[in-house]
Amino acid sequence: MTLAIIFITVLVSIAAFSNRDTLNSLKFNAWLIKEKKQTWRFFTYGFVHAGWFHLIINMFVLWSFGRLVEDSFRLIFGFPKGLLNFGLLYLGGIIFATLFDFGKQKNNPYYDAVGASGAVAAVVFASILLAPMNRLLIFPIPFPVPAFIFGILYLIYSAYMGKRGNDNIGHNAHFMGAVFGLIFTLLLEPSLFNHFVYQLFN
Repeated sequence: MTLAIIFITVLVSIAAFSNRDTLNSLKFNAWLIKEKKQTWRFFTYGFVHAGWFHLIINMFVLWSFGRLVEDSFRLIFGFPKGLLNFGLLYLGGIIFATLFDFGKQKNNPYYDAVGASGAVAAVVFASILLAPMNRLLIFPIPFPVPAFIFGILYLIYSAYMGKRGNDNIGHNAHFMGAVFGLIFTLLLEPSLFNHFVYQLFN
């Protein structure tokens, strides 16, 4: 399913690169959702991107972490329930990631957002819950850090930058997507919390 999501996202994003009308019809705009009832934008914005770099980074991170989460869900929940739960994790991350900004920007017709970053953050944080001691190499830190340390730093950074809101990056969506990934995965299988704690201390 990870490959299928990447394939669809790349196709839709490339189509939007060459057709501004396609991008405009799919991007997230809280004002249009509120005033024009274009609720599909809660979902479709996650399949279009601002440019090649934005697309490649998101899809690379999804490929890197999505396979672990998808395989783990298959082991935990079996087939096809594991695939269904992985799909719900990703799609739920897309929708949940916009809720804070919808509330904040619903009266602002000029606020737009695109990209799968919130959904990708949901997958990354599901992987942190599953394997908190995995070592991640993150620029500019010159050495690998445990995944749970990265998760803490990521949440702090996203919350801080979201409050500043001056760099044209959807930090609130990143934060909300990450939180969704943790909560949704725990709701699916509450025993994963004990598994998480065990890995930290053993």
